[in-house]
Amino acid sequence: MSYQIELRHIKYFLAVAEELHFRKAAERLYISQPGLSRQIKEMEDALGITLFHRHNRNVQLTLAGQYLKDELSKNLKQLDNILHHAKLLEDGKDGELNFGYVGSAMQRIIPELLIKFTKNHPNVLFSLKEMDNIKQIDGLLAQDIDIGFVRLERIPRGLSSQLVLKEPFCLVLPKNHSISHDTFKSVSQLKNESFILFDPEYSAAYYEKVMGIFDDSGFTPITSHNTIHADSIYKLVENGFGISIVPKSLKSSENSNLKFIDLDMIPQRTSLSAVWKKDNNNPILSKVINLIHSNCP
Repeated sequence: MSYQIELRHIKYFLAVAEELHFRKAAERLYISQPGLSRQIKEMEDALGITLFHRHNRNVQLTLAGQYLKDELSKNLKQLDNILHHAKLLEDGKDGELNFGYVGSAMQRIIPELLIKFTKNHPNVLFSLKEMDNIKQIDGLLAQDIDIGFVRLERIPRGLSSQLVLKEPFCLVLPKNHSISHDTFKSVSQLKNESFILFDPEYSAAYYEKVMGIFDDSGFTPITSHNTIHADSIYKLVENGFGISIVPKSLKSSENSNLKFIDLDMIPQRTSLSAVWKKDNNNPILSKVINLIHSNCP
């Protein structure tokens, strides 16, 4: 079966499918509205299907149109990635990999991974972007990023994961706080303190794990602030707005206004995992995944 469909038809169709408005799609594509309508009609005639229901100014996708939008969007993204990789090869690069990560992954995990990888692959470009867990999942599914480093217990179908770190927590206190390594006995000593915690939106599973620390300690914390960035937590603690509990990998030796107390004695642990889309065809991704597998527990 032969269809006289060209790449321009697909791009025009996707623009209308996303805007659900012919005039707005035409403006976005810098073509006339009648010209756009003509291209869509050509595509419908060639395929023998109706892509849109048109009711006066209201435009809706048909079932066939919705299916094509979902599948063509995905495959056009892969085509863009293939062409981009070809251009990198032309420019003398082996490829590019886009990372998403939660802040704690940049303390040690990602830098060590990149150092090991670039020893054998010095011509790879890396793009690094700090993102919360949910945005990373969305980015992986849309293939806006190739690999993410998340704190999640479960991931959607279509993604794969590898545990890279399981670690304890630690307390974050102002330098002049009365509790020290020598006087600290249990978290219950801090029941009257205000706590600055990672927002539940950062990761619901992570948040519940931290709440479990307080449950075991016999109190509900006074939460003064929620945030998704460790730097914000440190600034707030440093300026006397409260104290915090963070993953041990977020300990910082650079801030002399803070002190950290390890909570190795409690059972709670938090996990950091590498996550990627199973059908991502970026040739560099498989090499990075192999390295992760060989260096993880």
